[in-house]
Amino acid sequence: MELRHLQHFIAVAEELNFTRAADRIHIVQSALSTSIRSLEQELQTPLLVRSTRQVQLTPAGRAFLERAREALRVIEGGRETVAEIAGLRRGSLCIGTVHSSSPARPHRSSRTFAAWKPVVAARSIRATGRSQRT
Repeated sequence: MELRHLQHFIAVAEELNFTRAADRIHIVQSALSTSIRSLEQELQTPLLVRSTRQVQLTPAGRAFLERAREALRVIEGGRETVAEIAGLRRGSLCIGTVHSSSPARPHRSSRTFAAWKPVVAARSIRATGRSQRT
């Protein structure tokens, strides 16, 4: 199953018309019909009842519509998460210091970074005693 199959099915289910759905998602009607048939074959059940004048969802189609919408929402959330991390819009930063550093400096650095990137968690860790390396 491919994302485009879900997108195509949702368009047909919402429009209840292959021509309008094809126009909405910018593909030809024959390709849309082929995509829906492929999805139905994969699921091994009809999702739509087709007639020459209208399209209706089967009970399986109504149930699948909600799952298809949910799947696309999850995928979109994943895309947004990756974009946030790739653009340093979200994540974490840990600043390590040694005991000889000024205690105020790391703290100030964390605050400065937090002001610059508010959804990136910044914190300071100070090495003490045995954890320091010389």
